[in-house]
Formats: sequence, structure tokens, C-alpha cells
Amino acid sequence: MPRLRPTSTAARTSTRAALAAVALTLAAPLVALAPTGAAHADRTPAPRLASQQQVAMATPGDFTGHGFDQCMAPTQSTMDAWWRSSPFTAVGIYISGDSRACRTQTNLSATWVATQVARGWRLLPIALGPQASCQPRFPRYKDDFTISPKPAGGYATAAAQGAAEADKNAADAVAYGIGPGATIWYDLEGFDLTNTACRESALVFVSSWVTRIKQQGYVAGFYSSASSGIKMLDDARTQRPGQFALPDRIWIARWDGNADTSTTYIPEDGWRPGGRMKQYKGGHDETWGGVTINIDTNFIDLGAGSQPVPEGRCPGTKLGFWKYPTLSAASAPATRVKVLQCLLTEQGTYAGALTGTYDAATVAAARAWQASRKFTPTDTFEKRHWVALLAAGARTTVKRGSTDESVYRLQRALNAAGAGRFRATGVFDAKTEAALRTYQSRLRVPVSGVATPRTWNKLQRGL
Repeated sequence: MPRLRPTSTAARTSTRAALAAVALTLAAPLVALAPTGAAHADRTPAPRLASQQQVAMATPGDFTGHGFDQCMAPTQSTMDAWWRSSPFTAVGIYISGDSRACRTQTNLSATWVATQVARGWRLLPIALGPQASCQPRFPRYKDDFTISPKPAGGYATAAAQGAAEADKNAADAVAYGIGPGATIWYDLEGFDLTNTACRESALVFVSSWVTRIKQQGYVAGFYSSASSGIKMLDDARTQRPGQFALPDRIWIARWDGNADTSTTYIPEDGWRPGGRMKQYKGGHDETWGGVTINIDTNFIDLGAGSQPVPEGRCPGTKLGFWKYPTLSAASAPATRVKVLQCLLTEQGTYAGALTGTYDAATVAAARAWQASRKFTPTDTFEKRHWVALLAAGARTTVKRGSTDESVYRLQRALNAAGAGRFRATGVFDAKTEAALRTYQSRLRVPVSGVATPRTWNKLQRGL
């Protein structure tokens, strides 16, 4: 049975919560744009505005992680608070379409868009225009879908509307600085899939919209309920191949609480790999950084997924290990000593060759570094020292989907702390998130799965 989203109070900000009569039960990575970080969140410099090309690459680009959407684009202070503390890296914004409850976007502008991308956010631009002819509660158009196909031309009105809406959506995207190469998502809310005329006209509309939006240079995305719009497209894919233009990516609305991209309504082979995201929880309040928003939550796995950036540190020296044992005169594996020597070189206390020998020069450099970090100097290099040294650097906020240089440091520090046992890939993935949650729980800091400045502070103290 379809799950009906409540038509709740005016205070509810989610578009689907405000509008939907039927909400069925539902990049290249921007390393250069990631915040440089600072010792404390309130000292993090404001990012420079992103270019239109950078915006397109982050909309959403190659990305795997968590996202949220709501009707009104949040204020800048809210976006900053949520970036620093929430697990979300992607945000849905309603940029176009006359069926939106939030057609007047007080905060949304080209500057807002460029600022979020520069901060590290991935964007999900949504258009909500003409709906299926049998969708009962949305604003309708006088020239809405014809219900009687022409003998030869099919649903001509629906096709014309699809093309016209795509032109409108593309123009609105450009006005917000979202240029070709970005993904635009058309939102077709839940409808009666058994109504043949309604379904067929909707299918023609979507096919026309997809064709036109791609002609405009955009990636075609499509949002709908799993049991109506998504199933409609998958049935067309499997039963009538080649008859309709299908979107490049689908956004499945299925409120099953599972943070993945699967649904029983369609088989697993459709839009795989890299062509799916899922809205797995409907309108609800979440509070991060002291700021509460009513949101829908999504899991995203698009393009090639979040991709690591090659690390330029210590060429030829392996830095990542599952364990970093105590180094002493009696026991000092050469592989780990090379890591120590390399990192101490970066810290400015060692100037010798990376020999892998725990000699007097290396011990002296280690003692000097320990003193600089307010550790009691000792001839041994122990677990707490490893955690602090591996974590050393900018306290940049990183979270699921991040590919910043900081991710390598975080992953190695978590391994050294005993919170994880995995390879440092440079991609903040599910294993990294789980290990970070384990570490945060152990240190009794807010368990968010986000590497916040407070979490970095604990790591850099060797805790």
C-alpha cells in the first residue's frame, strides 16, 4: 500500500510534506574546493566562490554519501552549522517548477549556490512542474496532459509540455549558476499507476523532458515514488526497450528507513552502477549544530562514486597500515620507522634520510616532536604518539563521501587508535564512518560519524 505523507501544518517546510497528496511508501571530487580547515570551527575562513564549472562538477558529480532535501533553501548560517556537524554532504534545492510550494526562494541565489559548493556541499537541483493528470492534489495547468492519444502522434500535449518544461528548468538552473554538465532532477509525485491514460501521458512527458534537458547539456535525473513513477520507467526499460527516452539517473522515494539505493519495486540491474539514489525517510525534524530543519533524508550513489585524490606525501613510502606498534630500540619494524621519519620530516623535526632505522637521530626527532605536542619526551614511540602524529594537520570537517587529504590522515589515525582495521583509501566510506563512530563513542563526544574539529582535537592529543 502507498504511504500517504500527511498534509500537515504550514510550518512544515518539506515540499512533499506541504504538497504531496500521495507520497508512496516509498564528479570529479572537489578536493580543491574543500575547506582548508582551521584549529577551531569558528576560525575556519569563508571559502572563495566556486566557478560555474566547479558547480556543475559538484551537482552532484561522482559521489557516494548522505544527503537531505527540504523545500526552502536554508540560510547560510544554517548551511554552515550543518556542514560542521551533520552527516550530510549533499543538499536538494528546488530551483524550478510552478508546482513548488516554495516558488519564492528567499535565500537561494547564484551566490548561495557557489558558496555551498566552495564549502564542499554537493547539490541536487530539483524541478517540480506539471504532474501526472491523475495526481489529485497538486496545482494543475489548464493545458494539462491530454487523456486521449492521437492515433499517430501519441500524447502530443504531454510531449510538448515536457520539452517546454525542460527549457524552463534549464534556464532557471543557469540563473542560479548551475550550468550544463550538472544533473537536474524532475520531481513527478506519486500517482495511480493503474490509470493507463495517466501513466502513458506521464511517460511521454518524462521522455520528452529527458530528451530536451539532455539537449540542453544537462544530465537527466528523475525523482518519483518507487511504486508509481519509478516502476513506470523501469517497466518501460524492461518491457518496451527503446520506445522512450529514459533518465540517466533515478531518485527513488521509498521510506523504508534503509540507507541504500534498493527497492523491491524494481530489480537491481536498473540504473546500475552509479545511477541511483534513494529518499529513505520522509519529512522529519533533525537538529545539527543547534539548528533544526524539517527534512527528507537520502542515500546517494552516483557516477563513479566518491573518488580518492592521489596523495603526494612521501613518494615511495607506504604510510597506511592496520597497526602502528610501539617503536623502541628493541623493536622497530623498518616499514613503520619509515612512516615515522617521513611524518617527522613534515613536522620539521627530522632532516635525515628515510632509512627505516630507529637510530639516535630518529629518536631525537621523535622526542622533539613529542615535546612540541606537550607529550613527555620518551625514547619509545607509543600508541598515543602515533594517533596524534598521523592525525596532525588541519582540522577540516570531513564526512561520508569526502575525499579530502584529511581523510587519509583520519583513516590512519583511527587505525592507530584501534577504532578500525581497514585500508586508508582517501575516501570517507562506510568503514571509515563506522570506525569514527566507534572512536567518538569511546571518547564520549557526540557520535555523528563526522570528523569535527572537536574530534580532531581528541585525535591530535593522542586519545
